[in-house]
Amino acid sequence: MASASRPLSWVFTLLSLLLLTPLIAADTAGCGKAPTITSGTRTLTVNNKSRRFIVRLPNNYDRTKPHRLIFGVHWRDADFQAVDGGSAPYYGLRNLATGNYSTIFVSPDGLNKGWANSGGEDILFFDAIIKQLSDDLCINEKLIFSLGFSYGGAMSYSLACSRPKVFRAVAVLSGAQLSGCSGGTDPVAFYLQHGVRDSVLNVQMGKQLRDNMLRRNGCASKNAPDVARNSRSKAKTEYSCTAGYPVTYISFDGDHTALPNDSGGDGGANSWSIREVDTFFKQFS
Repeated sequence: MASASRPLSWVFTLLSLLLLTPLIAADTAGCGKAPTITSGTRTLTVNNKSRRFIVRLPNNYDRTKPHRLIFGVHWRDADFQAVDGGSAPYYGLRNLATGNYSTIFVSPDGLNKGWANSGGEDILFFDAIIKQLSDDLCINEKLIFSLGFSYGGAMSYSLACSRPKVFRAVAVLSGAQLSGCSGGTDPVAFYLQHGVRDSVLNVQMGKQLRDNMLRRNGCASKNAPDVARNSRSKAKTEYSCTAGYPVTYISFDGDHTALPNDSGGDGGANSWSIREVDTFFKQFS
């Protein structure tokens, strides 16, 4: 009896480990550790260059609970402090990250106030940030996101191209392909909004990003007309795509604006964009 029970016990143990493995894999090495990283500015050396970023931990940070990780990427001629501060930090998402959506936010600083991503060095910068945070903090590796405006949107798009197995979804606010798109064809959930009167990055430049992600995500074709100029309106198109990888496109009557209001101007903390991006990200769990 003893010899027969040992194989059965071994099989039960093996099955238990197999069932638990996906749950463990979603959590980083920092889960359970007393964190050494606190909210504030940090530095890393990447590609022989000193790089800076800001980390914001939730007030109720729990080292036993895997947290979402959201990158807020700044626009051209701005810096990491611009995203971290103001009335709508992290494009308004930080004010909504409560309850079950406890989140660690990061604002990285671009070289020369931009995201040229020469030789992929900015991608490596994001890799290094994720590695450092994952080793020290409890992060859900399946819930890593990025969003940005203009050049920051371009960088978020580049991350979707190069690191589709790392980022669950990205949101591009009036961006274009300025930071490259190296990588394969793996899908990434994708949100895009763009103003039809954009005088900095033409709306067609944004739609090129959308169309590439529609192909990558296996989305069915769908008519998505832009709103008319001076209509003071917006139009939301949600595409039917490979399960788990939706694409949403919002056309709005406005210029080059990160957080537009219903008239196309800057809505700040009252922008409809905040609610749309927040809802898009929160559908993933």
